Amino acid sequence: MILTEPSWDFYRTFLAVLQHGSLSAAARDLGLTQPTIGRHIDALEQAIGSELFTRSQQGLMPTDAALALKPYAETLASTSAALMRAASGARDTVSGVVRISASEVIGAEVLPPIIAAIQEAHPDLVVELSASDMVEDLLQREADIAVRMIAPSQDALLARHIGVIPLGLFAHRRYLDRYGTPEHLGDLGKHRLIGFDRQTAFVRAMMKRYPMLESPSFAFKSDHSIVLLNALRWGGGIGFCQVPLAKNNEDLVHVLPEIEISLDTWVAMHENLRSSPRCRVTFDALVAGLRNYLNPDTERNGR
Repeated sequence: MILTEPSWDFYRTFLAVLQHGSLSAAARDLGLTQPTIGRHIDALEQAIGSELFTRSQQGLMPTDAALALKPYAETLASTSAALMRAASGARDTVSGVVRISASEVIGAEVLPPIIAAIQEAHPDLVVELSASDMVEDLLQREADIAVRMIAPSQDALLARHIGVIPLGLFAHRRYLDRYGTPEHLGDLGKHRLIGFDRQTAFVRAMMKRYPMLESPSFAFKSDHSIVLLNALRWGGGIGFCQVPLAKNNEDLVHVLPEIEISLDTWVAMHENLRSSPRCRVTFDALVAGLRNYLNPDTERNGR
């Protein structure tokens, strides 16, 4: 039974130790001393009446009690971050912090020029960009705005459909000059394929549609989309790339164009942020910028 409610700082420290696996690493992350981190953990253990970590050769290992507390500590952290973002902006000006969540490729390759244009128009706007293929929860305010490759299902979200981003198979000219260009799907078995090291829902759907692309056929695999994209750019083999992105690189050649995967793309934010100038301006600019990425000729012609 907890007699005194622990300080929020204790939960922040607890989460840092969970993430880093040691007191010293958590101290560096939070800008505190190691003894302070130790005192916070001791105080939290006393407050809840349970041990949170045990020592091992791999570092501090969380106990069952720690794992039970983890989702609540993460919620506190995301709520605290959202509170600070909300407090950072003046009510009637486009200023303060807005956090955007997007996939690795969209975040690294597509959004930077869009964000640069937003900040050129609004110099007091600070953007936090989380580029990860993990989906951040907008309802829990882990991010203010998200670019997603699936239609948002929560009723409390304001969403705009961008369109369908096509993915096709591409290879560098240098690779094709050396190994030849596949003319049929069956020819891929003779080539080095670039693909994911883990079975995501997208990868499973792709392999179900094209069995030749099963994981054992991949000559180069990674968990990170940007690594795969760079392997493609450097002539490492044949792999998937967003068609609009490949158009910016004349050395990437579209092979087997009949093979295409579609990414249904949306921009979403919590409807409560509709009245926030910093979020509304950023949301509208992301929608316009991504539509221009998908259909640049249409945007230039004003249609």
